[in-house]
Amino acid sequence: MKPWFKQILPKPLVNEVYKLIYQGNAVWCPCCEKSFSKFMPYRTRKNAACPNCRSLERHRLLWLYIKNKTNLLTDQLKVLHIAPESSFLPILQSQPNLDYLSADLVSPLAMEKIDITQIPYPDCTFDVILCNHVLEHIPDDRKAIQELYRVLKPQGWGIIQSPIDPTLEKTYEDFTITTDQGRKQAFGQEDHLRIYGEDYSTRLKQGGFIVAVDNYGEQLDSSQKYRYGIMTDEQIYLCHK
Repeated sequence: MKPWFKQILPKPLVNEVYKLIYQGNAVWCPCCEKSFSKFMPYRTRKNAACPNCRSLERHRLLWLYIKNKTNLLTDQLKVLHIAPESSFLPILQSQPNLDYLSADLVSPLAMEKIDITQIPYPDCTFDVILCNHVLEHIPDDRKAIQELYRVLKPQGWGIIQSPIDPTLEKTYEDFTITTDQGRKQAFGQEDHLRIYGEDYSTRLKQGGFIVAVDNYGEQLDSSQKYRYGIMTDEQIYLCHK
């Protein structure tokens, strides 16, 4: 059931109420750089969503990785950001070192409407590509991977994340399942078309990428994991051309 204030207050005021409810210093969001007593619940997960920017565990893990292990915030780079996350978008748009483009087929947050399987840019256009939790929604994910590879410059890099079930040796997909209920039961969400298995990196490599899998979350100590509110079971898939 929604909190009473969420039912009667406009969204900006709802956000302010949440920030008051969760005020404190026990946890810290690396995306918006604000502290709270704890993170908000999200779906079935406790301590998951930032009360300010709404980043989730995977967003905070990825942002820590970007800040600490890449040149995205320091070098002059041309960036393609597919399906831009609201917690990252204002930061990246304001970075003076970036020639930044966000793109999506339907999201109102994106700067351009783009089909990831037909990216309307020449070969070798971008230095960096960010594409997180997108491919599981795309019918022809292999074509999308090839397009991401095509528009990336030689020596460029990308982070291409998808939800992965580590108990699956091979990706599970069944295109005869076409209903929302059927997809939710089979793939965990109505708009998912597959569950990636341990062969996910192989799919990326088949599209041309050199793939390095970084279990970055496990490199943080227990106090950092709690303070940043991250789950360590999501690995970072760093892809180079």
